Amino acid sequence: MEGAHPEVMRRLVETNLEQTVGYGLDDYSVHAKELIREACQAPEAAVYLLVGGTQTNATVIDGLLRRHEGVLATETAHINTHESGAIEATGHKVLALPQHDGKLLASEVEAFIRDFYRDETYEHMVAPGMVYISHPTELGTLYSLSELEALSGVCRKAGIPLYLDGARLGYALSAPSTDVTLADVARLCDVFYIGGTKVGALFGEAVVAAHPGRLPHFYPLIKQHGALLAKGRLLGLQFEALFADGLYQRIGAHAVRLALKLKEAFRAKGYRLFLDSPTNQQFVFLPNEVIDRLSAQATFELWGPRGETETVVRFVTSWATREEDVDTLISLL
Repeated sequence: MEGAHPEVMRRLVETNLEQTVGYGLDDYSVHAKELIREACQAPEAAVYLLVGGTQTNATVIDGLLRRHEGVLATETAHINTHESGAIEATGHKVLALPQHDGKLLASEVEAFIRDFYRDETYEHMVAPGMVYISHPTELGTLYSLSELEALSGVCRKAGIPLYLDGARLGYALSAPSTDVTLADVARLCDVFYIGGTKVGALFGEAVVAAHPGRLPHFYPLIKQHGALLAKGRLLGLQFEALFADGLYQRIGAHAVRLALKLKEAFRAKGYRLFLDSPTNQQFVFLPNEVIDRLSAQATFELWGPRGETETVVRFVTSWATREEDVDTLISLL
């Protein structure tokens, strides 16, 4: 809801009158990519800077799939619910599987792929060509290291890529309960992206392909999807600022700490959680009269249709959330 972290803005302003080459070939973008490779412990990875999350998902998925293939994801996955059919618009079907607290189960992915090829008519159907997950999930929950390893193992056994949507990855990595590191993500996923838009940048996402061969001729595909920024240095400067001095990690830790403080306050005041999220998104059942009263003083989102007496709402913290704002909200409950 705010613009960008002050350090990001400072770097943009102080370099504003410099002349640099376009399309991400400038020194700032080159350095940002080096910093991202170092953080991922993936020196051979290819890194691409794109303008936004939906463009990134559509471009990567289009790049990973053949024309007759679809993408396996949970029924609650962002690409299946809140991207306006962007994936289908590229000619690829989202193959939805059940969600378990927002997550895919490796066993169900394996069973789907096995049963698909056991069907003698499979040539007439959309083939499972890749797996999509997000971390955190759409419900703010996290994959454990063992769950991520299991999914990666299933994908590699089947010869299909695992792609991780990291729009909020900074908040996943900062959750106190997580055992997954950025290096783990780079090791276990064929392609993933590090979200900037939701973690301190004005805009932008960094795609990391640990196995660059998975995305051949990706640069022109980025342009076809409208995801290539002519003034590419604006992306490079932002990611350089986020990764030069641990800012990305500090932003995540700040937001998660305040979200967990809010969650504990909900519990203490007797409100019922929709689920137990360890990240910066918190989902809670609120009586409709409380929603109506709070909406005049706080910003939050109804999560689904309004219920007859109560509704699930989502509260989200970020780099810009202030401790006093959380305290004020708690006092209003």
